[in-house]
Amino acid sequence: MRSGLTVVAVSLALAGCATTPKVDPVQVRLDDLDARVGRIDRIVSNQSLIQMAQRIDAQQEEIRGLRGRIEELQNENVKLRKEQRDLYADLDKRLGEAAAAAASAAVAAASAATATAANPPPPAAGDEQTQYARALDELKARNYASAVEILRGLAAAYPNGALADNTQYWLGEAYYVTQEYDHAAAAFQGVISNWPNSRKVPDALLKLGYTQAEQNKLPAARVTLQQLVAKYPDSDAARLAAERLAKLPKP
Repeated sequence: MRSGLTVVAVSLALAGCATTPKVDPVQVRLDDLDARVGRIDRIVSNQSLIQMAQRIDAQQEEIRGLRGRIEELQNENVKLRKEQRDLYADLDKRLGEAAAAAASAAVAAASAATATAANPPPPAAGDEQTQYARALDELKARNYASAVEILRGLAAAYPNGALADNTQYWLGEAYYVTQEYDHAAAAFQGVISNWPNSRKVPDALLKLGYTQAEQNKLPAARVTLQQLVAKYPDSDAARLAAERLAKLPKP
């Protein structure tokens, strides 16, 4: 009986061994490696996405910066164009006033000549008037080089002429428009120094201040414009000077 039980037990044990699959350690290690490689791939993929996102963010930030700079440049361009239009409008206005004044002077001179036919004015005065009118015409046509040549010759020929202060002022304007600021400053200062009672002094002070600002001589520009406002407070030049002072950087 005992031997029979032993045979049964051995048979059952053998049967159990036959039905339980063996675990292959090599396959286990391969599966583990596959799992690890999968995890590494996911990590690398996530890091690549993060880096890509960071690059995109950096590029977007750079684009925003470039757009901001473009807007600044566009605004500066609009401002410069406006200042240029204002400059030419002011120049045209002053040329119109000068032409009207010159015409009035010519009419007055003609009346005086008629009244004093026995003692006519010297021909040189007529020559000065003619050259001055030519210079204004060249300025109106924006032929600045020609205007400068005429005005310089006129200033040399008639240093004490009836139109000497106007000649000097318009010479400064011609230099200013062509951005020859050193020559412009000298011309405007000449009006102020040599003809202190001239009606062109407020305008000369204004344009001298503008010129000094363009030369980046801001303290000098501020002093010049303040002097104009203080000395000629009711003039159009003083109003323009006050506007320019408000735009100058604070000291």
